[in-house]
Amino acid sequence: MRKQERFSLILDRVAERGSVDVNDLASALGVSGATVRRDLQALSSGKLLVRTHGGAMARLVDTGDGISRLAEKRRIGAAAARLADRGAVVGLTGGTTALEVARALAHRGDITFVTNAINIASELVGRPGLRLVVIGGIVRSSFELVGPAAEAMLANYHFDIAFIGVDGLTPQEGCTTHDEMEAQTDLAFLRRARRSIVIADSTKLGKVTFARIAAVSDVDDIITDRGITDEQLRSLSSAGAQVTTV
Repeated sequence: MRKQERFSLILDRVAERGSVDVNDLASALGVSGATVRRDLQALSSGKLLVRTHGGAMARLVDTGDGISRLAEKRRIGAAAARLADRGAVVGLTGGTTALEVARALAHRGDITFVTNAINIASELVGRPGLRLVVIGGIVRSSFELVGPAAEAMLANYHFDIAFIGVDGLTPQEGCTTHDEMEAQTDLAFLRRARRSIVIADSTKLGKVTFARIAAVSDVDDIITDRGITDEQLRSLSSAGAQVTTV
């Protein structure tokens, strides 16, 4: 079994159970405990789970307003992946939710991926039939490559669909993130896409962070989880986006 296949199976089990044990994983995957421990360390370094004594647990993402578990992001990722047509050119920014979109599409041998996220590129590289383009730029701690070099390279491409992660989303202030250069690179993805989709778990809704990416009316769709309130759903829809909850 290839490393990336083990990673996906480990993350699936973590999402389902909340935690995993090294010995159980070794038996389920048919590999040694040492291999599982290396896999868990790699996933922990990528901030995809939390390493514990004897195993690992789902990573909790502190958003300031609460905690979002990996399972919600995986549902959003699966729903987003279903929107990519056969043969599509897909743009992907960074973030844990965008990573789940990549994983949901990774088995599709007919997709061209363009991403500025190192961890997403690592997930996709070597997959049979996939075409992968990595955008250059300044590396951030979020594993994203941003800045003028990234934007200049993006200007050469057209996307059928682009998936954008955000740190905050409100009807009034639109899509926001913590870093100004990241915001500009995300906007470049949006501008090069025929269809643009914001992927955000519900803990991002109602938040405004430092740098604005775009207005809600500048994106076509928003995919979020069932934690969205009725008022948030109405206001985001009225602001100009089609909202899907999963």
